[in-house]
Amino acid sequence: MEQILRDPETGIYLRPMTYEDTDLIVSWRNSDGVRKNFIYQALFTRESHENWIRTMVETGKVVQFIICLEDEPVGSVYIRDIDRIHRKAEYGIFIGEESARGRGVGTVAARLMLDYCFGKEGLHKVFLRVFADNVRACRSYEKAGFVREAYLKEDVCIDGVYRDMILMAVWNPEENEC
Repeated sequence: MEQILRDPETGIYLRPMTYEDTDLIVSWRNSDGVRKNFIYQALFTRESHENWIRTMVETGKVVQFIICLEDEPVGSVYIRDIDRIHRKAEYGIFIGEESARGRGVGTVAARLMLDYCFGKEGLHKVFLRVFADNVRACRSYEKAGFVREAYLKEDVCIDGVYRDMILMAVWNPEENEC
């Protein structure tokens, strides 16, 4: 994963995540502004993130990049549970730096990642799960090309409350053959 994915118009680019990003990732994922939007809400540790790198990233089950805005890291984007047989993966993103939220960074990062998924990884479908009440994220995903596939009523239990989820996906426009 040596490449850097760039959007020259916005100054946003994706670079491969490394072990050196661990403290930043842990800090971002543990912040309330990020953690509240994840199904998995347990606090991250340096050890748990390094284990993620060893068991998921280094084994090819996950591809993860750091989102940079004009050379400053502001978040992370990844695909997980990569299914090479059915050529699909689950997409995830978080904007860790509060100052970068609401500025279109997530939409640009999603488009860059989708180009990577369809071009480099040869995937047919990229899907995501998002809390139904996360309206800003849903709008960003739609701007990047995702469409709603399903509304999952009371799908997950977070802090003793069942939450609705929306399943969204985008398909490779260049190919339709299995």
